[in-house]
Amino acid sequence: MIKLRCKKFFRSNSKNGSTGAAAAAAAAGGDTKLTGGEIKWELRPGGMLVQKRECAEKAGDSIIMLRISTVSKWHDISIQATSTFGELKMILSMVTGLEPKEQRLLFRGKEREDYEYLHMVGVKDKDKVLLFEDPAIKERKKLLNLAANGHVKVIESSYHTICV
Repeated sequence: MIKLRCKKFFRSNSKNGSTGAAAAAAAAGGDTKLTGGEIKWELRPGGMLVQKRECAEKAGDSIIMLRISTVSKWHDISIQATSTFGELKMILSMVTGLEPKEQRLLFRGKEREDYEYLHMVGVKDKDKVLLFEDPAIKERKKLLNLAANGHVKVIESSYHTICV
């Protein structure tokens, strides 16, 4: 009869004196520090709950520079990479004087909604974003300005014409 030797497919961590989570941290890279075995969690913009990343530079502190271009001027704006286009519009309202609802932001040829995150769309440091004034609101402002000067009489009506 032949005796077969038992092969070990993995090493036991008991020889090294490390246990459980500390061994996993050592295997992952060696520099990960666990604070009392507590895992920190974060909620990503997509709604996924993941273990918080530990980086030398914190993800929430990464500031990017954007060049906002209007028809005749441009502005350099610093903002966090995890901000939304709505938050960018709020900052631009202080710089340009346009209300956020009057602004239209275009990035890579597409108009972006207020709820979209900069980093999720692919906005990086020193990227260019186009700012336009909403044409419907611009026209309404002109009519109200002319009405205030007495050149045009504005009639408010609750009836709307529908063409089929």
